[in-house]
Amino acid sequence: MKHWCYDSVFYHIYPLGFCGGAKYNSFSSPAEFTLDKVYEWIDHFKYLGINAIYFGPVFESTSHGYDTVDYFNIDRRLGNNDSFARLVKYLHENGIKVIIDGVFNHTGRDFWAFYDLRHKLQSSKYKDWFTNINFGAKSKYDDPFNYEGWNGHYNLVKLNLKNPEVKKHLLDAVDSWIRNFNIDGIRLDTADLLDPVFLHELSEFCKNRKSDFWLMGEVIHGDYNKYACPGMIDSVTNYECYKGLYSSHADANYFEIAYSLNRQFGELGIYRNIPLYNFADNHDVNRVASSLSDKNHLFTLYTILFTMPGVPSIYYGSEWGIEGQKEDGKDDKLRPEIELQKMNAENRNPELTRHIARLSQIRKESNALKYGSYKQLYINHRQFAFVREYENETIVVAVNSANTAAFVNINVAGCKSGRGTNLLNNNELAVKNGNLSINNIEPYGSIIISI
Repeated sequence: MKHWCYDSVFYHIYPLGFCGGAKYNSFSSPAEFTLDKVYEWIDHFKYLGINAIYFGPVFESTSHGYDTVDYFNIDRRLGNNDSFARLVKYLHENGIKVIIDGVFNHTGRDFWAFYDLRHKLQSSKYKDWFTNINFGAKSKYDDPFNYEGWNGHYNLVKLNLKNPEVKKHLLDAVDSWIRNFNIDGIRLDTADLLDPVFLHELSEFCKNRKSDFWLMGEVIHGDYNKYACPGMIDSVTNYECYKGLYSSHADANYFEIAYSLNRQFGELGIYRNIPLYNFADNHDVNRVASSLSDKNHLFTLYTILFTMPGVPSIYYGSEWGIEGQKEDGKDDKLRPEIELQKMNAENRNPELTRHIARLSQIRKESNALKYGSYKQLYINHRQFAFVREYENETIVVAVNSANTAAFVNINVAGCKSGRGTNLLNNNELAVKNGNLSINNIEPYGSIIISI
């Protein structure tokens, strides 16, 4: 039986932005329950075919969420533990699974153990909880000791994951998330920096408590097999195809995404057995609509995203084609507050929203798109076709990124002569002697053919 992730369409929410939370935590104000706005989005999720949500950081933090202060309590700018437990329960009742961010590589400077170290110095019993503590030098914050920060950011203090006490604290936190919130999985921030022994112990710990628990790691570079393998985690972020999805359109070069898909999922594909987490944009990168000079390419891009192997994800707001770019190295424009009623009323690209909803429905009803093999059939700079097969089902996907119609003749050897149905519009196409002739792929058009 396939894991539930294969049947999932994810919706990624960065909570503090989505909810318009205060930029900095006062640590004294009462809970604000802003995340409860998710309740009014349930019908929208269902319209899009969403059956899994990835919530970015939700635990008490100093500012953006990745500077954790307390792993056991929901950030007061979003609500509290009881309100989040109710929300997860309601999402489950509506057929929507929930994964949350696990930020285990580092904490914020206000994390209670680091606070103790800052005040007690060498006498702190938590001095070994952090990496490369050096009392012979000062930090960039003028502490009378130095330490390692994530990627040179000293507001993010690197934890010592080889310390048994640190591992116990984190695993106790995860245990409380499963018991109190009944979450279905964790997205591991900076998974490629986490100690492999800790990853193995975390995986074993989670699967012992919930056998179908899903661990998905943020990995930007390197060999995904190093992390997503037996005894480790289940999936990683597919940054290779994230880049290929937009640049193959922006550069009129489908050879780029075709190369990646064949390398990853083809007959000799190195990631054929990994349900990679596929995305067009997220909280750390420019909105895909801002990466494309021709916004019509959003339609073919999302067609590929929803029909390629792996697990598709939509970043909140991108279903409306909203734009957003980093400014002066800051991510605020990528993480805006969004009000559903306003977005529906001002939707400037309703065709895109409908297209994504239809793609989600087609994927839901097709085992070939969820579980099937991948094989490239045709490739040109602006036209691309591939086939997905599973048991007795065959799906051919063809896209045309040009602003003119295209003719494509595709060899689908092994398919009997007959007719295929374009699932996007129910039009029929003929298959003769193993060839599928598509006389007219519309400009910026997509065809998903069930043969």
